[in-house]
Amino acid sequence: MERHIRYSDKDNALVLLDQRYLPTREDDFYCRNTQDIIYALQTMVVRGAPAIGVTAAYGCVLAAMEVAAEADWKTALAHKLEEIAEARPTAVNLRWGVERMKKLWAGNSGLDNAALVALWLAEARVVHREDIEINRRMGAHGATVISDGDTIMTHCNAGALATAGYGTALGVVRGAIDAGRKGITVIANETRPFLQGARLTAYELKEDDIPVTVACDNACGLLMRRGMVQKVVVGADRVAANGDAVNKIGTYSVALLAREHGVPFYVAAPLSTIDRNMPDGDSTPIEDRTPREVTHVGETQITPDGVPVYNFAFDATPSELIAGIITEVGVLRAPYKESIAKAFKEAGIE
Repeated sequence: MERHIRYSDKDNALVLLDQRYLPTREDDFYCRNTQDIIYALQTMVVRGAPAIGVTAAYGCVLAAMEVAAEADWKTALAHKLEEIAEARPTAVNLRWGVERMKKLWAGNSGLDNAALVALWLAEARVVHREDIEINRRMGAHGATVISDGDTIMTHCNAGALATAGYGTALGVVRGAIDAGRKGITVIANETRPFLQGARLTAYELKEDDIPVTVACDNACGLLMRRGMVQKVVVGADRVAANGDAVNKIGTYSVALLAREHGVPFYVAAPLSTIDRNMPDGDSTPIEDRTPREVTHVGETQITPDGVPVYNFAFDATPSELIAGIITEVGVLRAPYKESIAKAFKEAGIE
């Protein structure tokens, strides 16, 4: 599944499959300017750390086009890039995507606007292709921790829809199947309140004919106690320098249950999601989203008027609960500060 993020030369637009309406509707959302990109990011038209990074790269292209007619287009563009980078606080890939484009601009500062647009569009397409290739390498490494007959629990959607294609956590599932593992099945936690597991993970696995069963978030303990889960594999929106993983709210609870029941808990994340400037998960800014996602299901209100809600979108899972961090260069193991530093060195990333 790779049709969910595509750039249209004809329309000069980034075309996104609108994930708010899946699985019952498949509508496209056209981003033609900076505000469209920010809206798409903030309202969850597109979500998932790697997909956010790819969207940010294309967003820089649209921002450059938008300011082309301004006398001081470079200053105007710098402001728009910062607006994109600050659209959501938790997923590190958002700023990573913008900073990658800014670095390329800094190395070609003499370009006029049209030349910069062309350069950035080519680079955004490289980012797009690279993400799919990285996910496939992660899937191959992740396959080494999966056995025949495993039922893999995942939380939120860390599949093709959350990336440029193939997926991180679901890339591990696909990688295991591609490697010849037999009898692989998936339990997709529904993932309240936005229901990414029930709506999105189940949608794309069903499309790929990979057996999947949706479970209520609060059934995780029962399923593990009954021996119905052999592995947990989740994605991440940010991994701190010490290996703490920030992922969709509820992930921490799943990790605690996994430890209690002796179920290995893995995080699948590309090196671009590892933030070596963030010392630990508790230092990561946690997005607090609109109460309506909790108070309503669709247009139906399910809580009384005037009752406040908590809608923290993410939580941090301490590194000691993580059996391994699956990356494009291999499966990292504790102590994570050392294995993360080694992975970046081997990848040639400063």
